[in-house]
Amino acid sequence: MPERNHHDTSTCPRSGTRVRPLPIKGVLRLRPYGDIWHKPAFSVVIATAIPCLVLLALGRLDLAVYASAGALCALYCHGLPYAARARTLPWLVAGMLTGTGAALVTASLTDSTFIRVAVAAVIAAVHRMLCDATRVGPPGNVVLTFVAASCAFMPQPLTGIPGHLAVGVAGGVLALAVCLAPALVRPHGPERVAVARALEAAALLRSGAREEGHARAAARHDTAAAVNAAWHTLLLLRPRTAAGFRSRAVLERLVEHAEAALAGDRADRSEAERLRAWARALRRGGPPPEVEPDPGILTTPRLPARQGPHGVRALMSALRPGSPLLPIGARVAVGCALAGWGSMAAGVGHPYWAVVTAASIFQANTSLSWQRALQRVLGSVAGLVLFTAVLPVSRISPLTLIAAILVCQFLTEAAMTRNYWVGNVFLTPMALLMTEFAVQRPLTVLVTDRWLDTCVGAGLGILSCFLVPNRWAGGRIGIALRRVAAAEAAALDLDTEDSGEAARVRRELAVALVQLREAVDVASGEWWQRALPEQEVALAEREGHRLLADLAARLPRVRAA
Repeated sequence: MPERNHHDTSTCPRSGTRVRPLPIKGVLRLRPYGDIWHKPAFSVVIATAIPCLVLLALGRLDLAVYASAGALCALYCHGLPYAARARTLPWLVAGMLTGTGAALVTASLTDSTFIRVAVAAVIAAVHRMLCDATRVGPPGNVVLTFVAASCAFMPQPLTGIPGHLAVGVAGGVLALAVCLAPALVRPHGPERVAVARALEAAALLRSGAREEGHARAAARHDTAAAVNAAWHTLLLLRPRTAAGFRSRAVLERLVEHAEAALAGDRADRSEAERLRAWARALRRGGPPPEVEPDPGILTTPRLPARQGPHGVRALMSALRPGSPLLPIGARVAVGCALAGWGSMAAGVGHPYWAVVTAASIFQANTSLSWQRALQRVLGSVAGLVLFTAVLPVSRISPLTLIAAILVCQFLTEAAMTRNYWVGNVFLTPMALLMTEFAVQRPLTVLVTDRWLDTCVGAGLGILSCFLVPNRWAGGRIGIALRRVAAAEAAALDLDTEDSGEAARVRRELAVALVQLREAVDVASGEWWQRALPEQEVALAEREGHRLLADLAARLPRVRAA
């Protein structure tokens, strides 16, 4: 979800468009560590270490790049329940290897750097649209594009490609096994974490830590978003036993209680502490809080309906004419192509680094992309200093090279949750060290090329944000407003005392309000955009939250154990 930024804007009186200055406030601010940062960190280290050590023993460390194409998929899906993870990761591995295969074929068929950059840019755009359509989550399209863009500049005979992709498949199978292994210890861990996040957000709201103005509205939005994410996670559960249905029922009722916390206008510290206690119980893996018995829960779960297309339909929807993701895809394609061609024109030896840099900076809007570009450049500077110190040690032996890459991988995942620029301090040496699997180059060449490609990629990537404006961003607000109006009408027409129906209507309204706020945040960060209907949005949100409070009275309550 986009970060919220509030900045002054100037408005053109004739056209009604707004010109927003590009912000730098908060670019370097450090956040707390993410609650599950260690899961992708350990997973990717294990999934990468095993094939690298096997290939080292076989004397084929040159194949480590292809193994990493599958192994890096271990970074994904750690927020999904294990059954959903088992369904999603194979598709992700297939997508990774499809892009990698297309890049390898291109590298084999042509020596033209111009064409290779163009293909890498198109692959980057497709990766971005499909990742956005499926909401695959962090690290999104960047890792997929990094592998594919690298392979686009690795010429080889066509006959060698199937074997290299087979190595990638083996790495993907290992990544799947590593990501599913924790289910043997805590089979319900992901859904419990999702519900705990909703309870913690509701506790912060009820504690009165943020009382007034934008901060209060932000706390409400964050709570609604966490609740919505929890419902989405529970929707992915497909229990087949009575025990599974009862376990899901407990979590459903806890999320309902987090929803009810949105109705409070005053601080209630005792309620906040109870919510935190429930969240702690869920995170520790112990028995969850008891729930009022509900005999009908086995046949009438309180889950909301799916919002929008999903699965294959979501993928096809991303590519259809008129899709809101097409402007983003066009922006990525243009930015990556300009970056790669600019690097080529400057005589830099690694144009794909510029392509990956451009792909990594594109965020939900121009303002956030500008901030990400600054973070990428600043983090890369520090990362090159670290790389200069690490490279001599990594060249002592292949084993020290593998160890250096694994340490950088772990530190990247740990630091990325604090701020993107801190993550890049370790991501930069890791990416450079991985090139050592294929061929060793002088330190000065690597550092110079990386620095130039980073600057070229970031600069031309931002330029493409202005060359390819996202006019659809403003239109999304109108669509979101209509959805909120429809949900509010359904809430006003509700005349039943059935708590399950009240919960369903309330969730539809809560989802619509979350989507409206996200649409406003995206549009408000575009540099050149039509004036936003701020008053209409404020009225819709105020009325929507009032109705949420009214409906909360019909929701059941959870009693403490």
